[in-house]
Amino acid sequence: MSQRTNDIRRALVRLSTWLCLLGLAAGQAQAALTAREIMEQVDARPTGHSGSSDMRMVLIDRDQRRRERQIRSFFKDDGEVRQTVLFFLEPSDVKGTGFLTESRRDGGHEDEQWIYLPALHKTKRIASSDRSGSFMGSDFTYADMTPKDLDEYDYTLLKETEVGGKKAWLIQAVPRSRAVLEESGYEKSVLFVRQDNHVVVRAVHWVAGKPRLKYMEAKRLDQIDGIWVATETQMTTREGKQLIHQTLLTLDRVQFNQPMEDDLFTVRRLERGL
Repeated sequence: MSQRTNDIRRALVRLSTWLCLLGLAAGQAQAALTAREIMEQVDARPTGHSGSSDMRMVLIDRDQRRRERQIRSFFKDDGEVRQTVLFFLEPSDVKGTGFLTESRRDGGHEDEQWIYLPALHKTKRIASSDRSGSFMGSDFTYADMTPKDLDEYDYTLLKETEVGGKKAWLIQAVPRSRAVLEESGYEKSVLFVRQDNHVVVRAVHWVAGKPRLKYMEAKRLDQIDGIWVATETQMTTREGKQLIHQTLLTLDRVQFNQPMEDDLFTVRRLERGL
């Protein structure tokens, strides 16, 4: 065997060893992430500066009776404030209803929420004490409709697992105060965060004061304009093995980073409608 061949083989062995060590170091670095650091990556995940979508909400009761609602959604995010507005289009009993949220990332201001009820010709501000209530008869609460403040929860990394064949972290989130517990309506939550895109693809919520659990699952994920979106989401409320209620939320015609007028995200526009 020639000296040149031996040199090549030794070089290949060194390269293989270096690659193995690099992979091990990367794996250790990923494993070394704390639960809080993982949730910071979830919070920092790109979601666009603005966007719109058509939403279809299906409400299913314990007898499998279904009610459908059509909604048009818009959002705008300047990095400091995220504003979202929903206009209910169908059916007739909810047509004209509007919902507006404003969330600030500095943590020094409380999120604001308003709902316009056309039957009463009145806009109501949703108080913190009411945000654990059902949003428009669905399994989502008003609190579910705005991003969570990371500083209001204690996070614990439970283990690594898989969801749909993808590696995920299993993280427990517990409210730090009674006020946050009462506003969210959940005593604790367990979140499944996919490691490749930092999307919460599954969650279990323990409902405060009731022997009930809520199960959230992203039934479908799509990457649109480079942004991961849960285009089909299911929220199910159960008491033991008994189904209490279920909500299916589907997004269509999702578009990002379009020009948005500021007056679209105002109470006045909420009352005027789409």
